Amino acid sequence: MNEFLPFVKPYIDEAAISSVVETLRSGWITSGPKVLEFERQLSEYFGGRPVRTFNSGTCTMEIALRIAGIGAGDEVITTPISWVATANVILEVGATPVFADIDPVTRNIDLDKMEAAITPRTRAIIPVYLAGLPVDMDRLYAIARRHNLRVVEDAAQAIGSLWQGRRIGSFGDFVSFSFQANKNLTTSEGGCLVLNNAEEARLAEKYRLQGVTRSGFDGIEVDVLGGKFNMTDIAAAIGLGQLPQLPAITARRHALARHYFATFGADFERQSGVQLPLKNFENSNWHMFQIVLPQGVVRAGFMEKMKAHNIGCGVHYPPIHLFQLYRERGFKQGMFPVAESVGQRIVTLPLFPQMAEADVERVVAAVCAVLQ
Repeated sequence: MNEFLPFVKPYIDEAAISSVVETLRSGWITSGPKVLEFERQLSEYFGGRPVRTFNSGTCTMEIALRIAGIGAGDEVITTPISWVATANVILEVGATPVFADIDPVTRNIDLDKMEAAITPRTRAIIPVYLAGLPVDMDRLYAIARRHNLRVVEDAAQAIGSLWQGRRIGSFGDFVSFSFQANKNLTTSEGGCLVLNNAEEARLAEKYRLQGVTRSGFDGIEVDVLGGKFNMTDIAAAIGLGQLPQLPAITARRHALARHYFATFGADFERQSGVQLPLKNFENSNWHMFQIVLPQGVVRAGFMEKMKAHNIGCGVHYPPIHLFQLYRERGFKQGMFPVAESVGQRIVTLPLFPQMAEADVERVVAAVCAVLQ
């Protein structure tokens, strides 16, 4: 039997491993020169905008909301189809999460429904770029300007993605990226926040390290309530090894996604009832290749049979509003029918740079065999 094919596998080369070893031997393993250099290179990558790194792509969104002054009494609109962190950070700052249903084709937030959900209490919106596919950025920011809203882009999966030829993160308001182990660029755990100006960057530094400001040799002041969210030099060393390879990683993901479409064939959706992802190679970085199973196919059974073929699959994501934490806040089945339908049937197939075209063909053959 073929060896097990996971749905994701981190790409770490020998140069990155050597850089981590060098960092460990340097004696400086927490936030230090590697973090500063990683932030400098990320800023350059995003067109010179201020960038600060953190120990996750979750705290980045929370800190963005805090910098924007979002808190008790405020509403923040987001999508039900995302990792639960996207909504949790709204609760963390004391605000109220409001969901808007998704577009069935892009599987991102439906911008018409998002705008319809705006009330006088709405202060911010958190769009999510599922699988690396951005929303319509022109419409998103037109809506934000029209209603005087801050935007915290959950671009956790979207490093290397584009809009109208411009890199996600090189424009806009707050833009949050994750460098968790399964992302296109990883630091094992970590993330970064792209900010608008030096003042926001200084405030982000305070929030990530207990609110502390240092001056001179012994001057310490604390004027905001911060946490412990700093990135280590060990993590930054991995990121520094990955960043120059990001264009090649993205190109390889594009090639594998194209091979998926070619191997499934033009009539696959009509014959099988499966919904393939939107074939967008202009903007998406192809972080994931996700299918939506036909109505009546039990996802757990499908995944179990794929595992019998020695192929791993993932679920990204169950609808947030149906978790107990959110049901206790008044959300219930039937409120966002498109998200609920997609969330029950979406499956992530293997896609990572080390895969060969033959691996794609093997996955497609298994999907067809299981569905039959």
